[in-house]
Amino acid sequence: MKDILAQGLAQMGITPPPGAVDKLCQYSDLLLKQNKVMNLTAITEPEEVARLHFLDSAAILTWGKETALAPPPSGGSHTWLSGKSLVDIGTGAGFPGMVLKILDPSLSLTLVDSLGKRVAWLERVCEVLCLDHVQCLHARAEELALTSGFRDSFDVATSRAVASFPLLCELCLPYVKPGGVFLAMKSIESHEEVQGGLSAVKRLGGALSDPFDYPIPGGGLSHRIVTVKKLSPTPKGLPRSWGKIKKAPL
Repeated sequence: MKDILAQGLAQMGITPPPGAVDKLCQYSDLLLKQNKVMNLTAITEPEEVARLHFLDSAAILTWGKETALAPPPSGGSHTWLSGKSLVDIGTGAGFPGMVLKILDPSLSLTLVDSLGKRVAWLERVCEVLCLDHVQCLHARAEELALTSGFRDSFDVATSRAVASFPLLCELCLPYVKPGGVFLAMKSIESHEEVQGGLSAVKRLGGALSDPFDYPIPGGGLSHRIVTVKKLSPTPKGLPRSWGKIKKAPL
């Protein structure tokens, strides 16, 4: 697994900080051990965890190298996320947020999930891996977004395999400050789904940018990062309750 990660990150042009690959391996061990008693992932082979969870999550760092929205790294393990605040909505087992934090320890990370047991486990993982400036919150995304200090407050919001794009926009964009970005991790066949969310993007104060497609090293797969720039503060009355979001997407 260590070789897969080291080679994959190098192929992606990512320079991990000292000890980061070892921490990812330790994270995998903790994940697969806990997965025996809690449903965290359907992927149970360490090699596949490395490729389909860790390298896939790390692709957000390559997005930053390609887009004009963020400056390129200045060298070493510095990334476009360095010193920024990121909220990972519906984080589950911690993807992509935990991987990004391990690869750039200067990132200020907030993990949000609706299942308390997952959040408690993530807190323990942060302790074991000695990760600081990580906030693990048991909360519903649409409710937490109404809270001062979370609404219109983050440089970046991410979400991976949580919901359809129109619903994700209402759950995630309210967290992003004007000038920030929402990065939705999707399949490369998501064009129609994304087009269905254009109304939501506009109503929530955002603007859709070109998608960023990337290969997963050694995985034989390509995925897509859908980028939404936040142009203006979230309008009052949004996000709505989850029932209304599901019943009538924006």
